[in-house]
Amino acid sequence: MVDEKPVDMSSIYDETFKDVKEGEVVKGRVIGVTAKEIQVDIGYKSEGVISAEEFYDPKSIKVGDEIEVLIESKENDEGMVVLSKRKAERMQVWEKIVSEHKEGDMVSGRVVKKVKGGLTVDIGVEAFLPASQVFLKGFGNLNQLLGQTLNFVIVKINKPRKNIVVSRKDAILRERDVAKVKIMDDLKTGQLIPGTVKNITDFGAFINIGPSVDGLLHITDMSWGRISHPSEMLAVGDKIEVMLLAVDKTTGKVSLGLKQKTPNPWEQVEAKYPVGNRVKGKVVNLVPYGAFVELEKGIEGLVHISEFSWTKRIGHPSEVLAIGDMIEAVVLSIDKANQKIALGIKQTEMNPWLEVAGKYPVGTQVKGKVRSFIDYGAFIELEEGIDGLLHNSDISWTRKINHPSEVLKKGQKIDAVVLSVEADNRKLSLGMKQLVADPWAEFSAKFQPGTVAEGAITKITNFGLFVELTADLEGLAHISELPIEQNAKVEESFKVGDKVRVKVMRVDDAERRIALSLKV
Repeated sequence: MVDEKPVDMSSIYDETFKDVKEGEVVKGRVIGVTAKEIQVDIGYKSEGVISAEEFYDPKSIKVGDEIEVLIESKENDEGMVVLSKRKAERMQVWEKIVSEHKEGDMVSGRVVKKVKGGLTVDIGVEAFLPASQVFLKGFGNLNQLLGQTLNFVIVKINKPRKNIVVSRKDAILRERDVAKVKIMDDLKTGQLIPGTVKNITDFGAFINIGPSVDGLLHITDMSWGRISHPSEMLAVGDKIEVMLLAVDKTTGKVSLGLKQKTPNPWEQVEAKYPVGNRVKGKVVNLVPYGAFVELEKGIEGLVHISEFSWTKRIGHPSEVLAIGDMIEAVVLSIDKANQKIALGIKQTEMNPWLEVAGKYPVGTQVKGKVRSFIDYGAFIELEEGIDGLLHNSDISWTRKINHPSEVLKKGQKIDAVVLSVEADNRKLSLGMKQLVADPWAEFSAKFQPGTVAEGAITKITNFGLFVELTADLEGLAHISELPIEQNAKVEESFKVGDKVRVKVMRVDDAERRIALSLKV
């Protein structure tokens, strides 16, 4: 007879039940309902119990219903399995979210409460929104977001800890980028766009024309007229309508225009302001070389300083004009391509030089005042605005003049003869020597080669001495014709004013020169 082991009925009993794990979600059947608890059979040796508070509508739960629950503990103090309906739902949502989303994805969620370091956001499961990821700049009032449903970007998923970190700041930036792309795609050159002045610089203004889209309104595209600074026309916050001039979708740069909303006044400038016509305008700017005159908004002409007066010598336009003056001028020329108009003020009056030829014919003896010097002559004022040039060569028949200041003084009154008149070029030539007969023939006959005479030294140079033989007649004694030692300096042996005896060596009638020698 074979001995048989006794059967362990408790082991057989235990094997008939599921092997469940804490933290696992399983299906169960409702076997009992009370006001405070719901009893659930999960196929384990003990029934489970769930607080009725975990159900949104406990009264709708009936015996026999199948529900999914999370096993929190296999046995409590009363020997029953502790279950949770709410945690099961959260676990399912977590698994769904993790399976459907990854880091970098955009999700929608509701800000539910403020916690240490940030906010809690319900995206199906609780996610953490750090305070540093709420606002684009700085730290604002977190309370103002409570209760709001917003978009967030998942920045971190920690599966072991079942923790998700989200960012509102990244979501805002992404939303802006999407909006910007849409706006950029809709932009068309030439269209009119409403905008707000966002910032003003020296070179223009930045205009906001949509979320994250700013365009540059350059100062040259603000007005057809002259403006010195954008602030003359715009202020931050102004609402304006601008025209889209260009858009670069690659770089995101947008160029805007304001003046392009109105016709270019330069298109009709030649017909409106024909050359030779008189026009009226307002002085808007003065520069050293002239004055800018506004004929109409967007149309300016330049009166060059040389076109101010036929006769007056003007050093700066401010001597006769001021900004804001209304003046009359004549159109001299138009350069439509470069948007330039040349104007003249003096052309509104008779040119006095047209009368000069009749008033001062060639050969007329005149009186004038020495006004200024140049290296080759002096300007003699005959009347206001009418000057004649007295060339150095026309001051004396016989004397060599290197600079007019050798014989003339500024302000000195002199007599002269009109030699030539060019009214068109406003030139008049004068001569002093022509007032007297040419004495050279007499001088050359008197001072023939070999003649010995006495004279005064008028100038000492490194190549010799100039000696005055008689009034307005000088001769040159070359250094080789001076009675000094070879290496001696001329200025150490002679002085201006010294009387010396000289001998005429040569007479050059063509060049009107006399060569002298002190070796008598």
